[in-house]
Amino acid sequence: MKTAIIIISDPKAGEEAFARAFNALAVAAEGKRAGDEVELSFIGTGTRWPAELSKITNPANALYNEVRDVVVGASCACATVFGASEGLEASGIAVKSDNAVAGTSGVLSLRHYFVEGWQVLIF
Repeated sequence: MKTAIIIISDPKAGEEAFARAFNALAVAAEGKRAGDEVELSFIGTGTRWPAELSKITNPANALYNEVRDVVVGASCACATVFGASEGLEASGIAVKSDNAVAGTSGVLSLRHYFVEGWQVLIF
């Protein structure tokens, strides 16, 4: 199975946003343990999550570290707009701009997942 997990929730949005990110990480970990092909990406305000999840005090830090190797990147333009570029760099997350969108530095492309038959989950 091939599963693309996209986190778009904003860590500034409280409990529900944390629950979304936590469950996205849990799905990624389960798929990874099962030997599935799993990729995790951050778009929109979700580009703020890596900086938060990298903190040892974050309740999801251990889970994030478990799936860190399946993180493929974060949207470049989204990171710029939502002030997450520095946090992504500090967290070692690549910024992706493979979808040229007018007026932006480019965003992370999701189209290839659909073309290649991946299951796409958005949290």
